[in-house]
Amino acid sequence: MPTAISIRKLLPRVPDGLRLGLWLLPCGWSSSLGPTTAGSWRICCLEGDEEKITPSHRAQENQRAMGSVRRHGRAQQINSEEHVDTADQETVSWDHSIPEDIKQKIQPKEVPAESVTVWIDPLDATQEYTEDLRQYVTTMVCVAVNGKPVIGVIHKPFSSYTAWAMVDGGSNIKARSSYNEKTPRIIVSRSHAGKVEQVARQTFGNKTVIIPAGGAGYKVLALLDVPEKNQEEADVYIHVTYIKKWDICAGNAVLRALGGHMTTLTGEEISYTGSDGNEGGLIASINMNHKALIEKLPDLEKTS
Repeated sequence: MPTAISIRKLLPRVPDGLRLGLWLLPCGWSSSLGPTTAGSWRICCLEGDEEKITPSHRAQENQRAMGSVRRHGRAQQINSEEHVDTADQETVSWDHSIPEDIKQKIQPKEVPAESVTVWIDPLDATQEYTEDLRQYVTTMVCVAVNGKPVIGVIHKPFSSYTAWAMVDGGSNIKARSSYNEKTPRIIVSRSHAGKVEQVARQTFGNKTVIIPAGGAGYKVLALLDVPEKNQEEADVYIHVTYIKKWDICAGNAVLRALGGHMTTLTGEEISYTGSDGNEGGLIASINMNHKALIEKLPDLEKTS
């Protein structure tokens, strides 16, 4: 007999998935530890000892977090930036109680367990983390139903700020009061800011502001009303190269819940099933004419 999952019950479990990034906060980053090494970086741990953080270390945290998310149901697929051995997962007990604020905002809704896919990013803005650019670092969890992002949680471990939203449910974040469509501020990855800048200024004029930033979670938050002084503001988020779906699912869910859009550069919806990568780049906006933005940027995908 098919198993059904209550999305309302799943939501309060999703933040437990953020535990996989919480070791960033107590461990912190010590700039005095010297340069990073290939494939790993050094941090100052709770006991004060230096330790290299490797993919296997992050995978251990992933196992704990995924075990917590899996606790609610057995059939959902979980995708993450790190490989997880399901035999070693740690589960967390839960009495299935639902916080009052979620009860008030979100009506009960059940979906088939096999339709649910969970995407987890244990450390978004990895490169920036190694450079001590903490403002860009987030941990993210997303729940998709039939490939469509439904729940998104974006957490900043160094400031303890968390944004969450559920499509046709509730949220603790909102859009800003205004956006500039004529000469938008465009936020892009630090690694290819110049590529987007050239095309964007040809399209919107020389006054177009390009904001290089790290982390897909940070870039989505830049489109919203975030009460943090070190959070930059942008009108459009553009990415012109291949990107993993665990990098963008949570942000896509948040924007979708608030009436915004995240699509490929050609305007196609991104499906969160199948492969773990998105080949078509992306453009994200909220309270703007998304279709018109896409039509103004016809050549971006060709430059990727």
